[in-house]
Amino acid sequence: MARTYPSLTEQRLKWAKIAVLVIFVAILIRLFDYQIFNAAKINSESAGRRLVTASVPALRGNIVDANGKILATTVMSYDVTVDPTQVQPYTVPVNGKDELHSVSDATRELGAVLGMDQQVVAQKIQGTSHYGLVKKQVDGATYLKVKALDIPWVYYNPVPHRVYPNGALAGNLLGFMGQEGKPLEGLELSQNKCLAGVDGQQTYTRGADSIRIPGTASVTVQPQNGGTLKLTIDSDLQYFAQQVMSQYVKQERADWGSAIVVEAKTGKILAAAEAPTVDPNAYWTVSADARGARIFRTTFEPGSTIKTVTAATAIDQGVATPLTQVVAPQTTKVLGSFRISDSHMHPTEHLTLQGILIESSNTGIIQIGIKVPYSLRADYWKKFGLGERTAVQFPGEGSGIVHQTAPDGASVYTSMFGQAMTVTPIQTAFIYQTFANGGSRLPAQLLDTCTAADGTVSAAEKLGSRVQVLKPSTARQVVDMLENDVAQTGGVGSTAAIPGYRIGGKSGTAQIADGRGGYGALHAISFIGMAPAENPEYVVAVTIYKPRTVSNSIGATPPFKAILEQVLRTYRVPPSTTKSPLIKAHW
Repeated sequence: MARTYPSLTEQRLKWAKIAVLVIFVAILIRLFDYQIFNAAKINSESAGRRLVTASVPALRGNIVDANGKILATTVMSYDVTVDPTQVQPYTVPVNGKDELHSVSDATRELGAVLGMDQQVVAQKIQGTSHYGLVKKQVDGATYLKVKALDIPWVYYNPVPHRVYPNGALAGNLLGFMGQEGKPLEGLELSQNKCLAGVDGQQTYTRGADSIRIPGTASVTVQPQNGGTLKLTIDSDLQYFAQQVMSQYVKQERADWGSAIVVEAKTGKILAAAEAPTVDPNAYWTVSADARGARIFRTTFEPGSTIKTVTAATAIDQGVATPLTQVVAPQTTKVLGSFRISDSHMHPTEHLTLQGILIESSNTGIIQIGIKVPYSLRADYWKKFGLGERTAVQFPGEGSGIVHQTAPDGASVYTSMFGQAMTVTPIQTAFIYQTFANGGSRLPAQLLDTCTAADGTVSAAEKLGSRVQVLKPSTARQVVDMLENDVAQTGGVGSTAAIPGYRIGGKSGTAQIADGRGGYGALHAISFIGMAPAENPEYVVAVTIYKPRTVSNSIGATPPFKAILEQVLRTYRVPPSTTKSPLIKAHW
């Protein structure tokens, strides 16, 4: 019998079956490997690709005033999102029964709550992605209304949002946060260590399109919220002072104005008001110059408020008393040909040192100041805190300029009445705090405490120390002279008087350097004083920069008086029961 061989077709079919069998076995082995031996590893790698770790923002701490009133806080806003792949009709329980809601019903209700057109909402919930943004950063009240709709495919992403509930109140001090959530100015910047929390962590699942799948987030590390920063500022007094300064800056058509209130025996800053100032909620609406604190940053020649320092130095060195006599002409020459004049025309006067302060005589004060060597006067300036930043160390704070060694030319003389040097408003306030506090200058204090989220309270870091600038007897004589500057008629200071109280103070009208070696036509006017003069408790320093409707310091006394009256009312200071000591101004 002849042997039969398989046809070529049959052979091909056989080998095809074998190949299929081999492939099947290989697949089976591979599948077995995936599902049995390496299942855990593969699942882990897959989860690693799908699970994402992200930070959970900590809430930034509050900034509060001396009485605990909130000046800056963090609130949650919410991004309203949707998973378009889950959009479908759903049931809502109504009166114990399930009621079917259509997608159209949902978009209509959602639009009404969010203030959006229904068609716009309908467009935002369409798509094949797991994520769609309906509206960004809705407030808490709106979030609760959306949540009450109970739409199963609508989700919420909380976003911390910095809020300043009092608008521009103390805006020049508080600073603000940038749109990236970073502190950019003021106390927000310098006290970030207290205010910033520690972010936590969360994991969530992302889909194939790399978008977070709503509802999959799980917090793995809880965030630690920031601390509460307590200031020495009294927000009610701050508000009043800002309103007063705003009124007078507008009335006098000035570039800006500032008012500082200091508690003389503690160095606490109770108000640091500026006009114009900044609303930290909308800091971008004002110029960069108006966003900071001029009180700490802006330097200018102080003018006649420094005459009190010159007088105090001479008294402390024993070369003068309040009754030291001089002959003060309207104009005099020094160094051969340099002319020094008083700001107003007058015949030659016979003045005591007291009279020099009342008349604010340049020609008189140089006769007193020259009795003290320049180097010794410079030592006193340093002890008064001039030429250096205050203990507040405010961001961008200026130090001003004083020359520790005698400069060439007339500056040896002009520095006695506040030229050839520059100061900041806060420095001038603490010169007078020194007079009011028995000659002892205290560190400027704007910060009180930081209370951590766990309740731990730590006092603000004290960077400065007490400096005994003058003998207590000298300081007392200076306060008496300042009181006579207000009490005696004829001087600018008399316009600062408050009935029933003994007030001490000194005016200043400073020329403003034009940058070309001379002075312009506009001035910086000031009045700095204290009350009650028999035992000073509070110092108020007012500066108005470049007023255009008034050219001397009489423009600074009305806001000084208004603010000091409010201070006396706020802290219930009883009226004075003794009379001012009279010091002769003329001889």
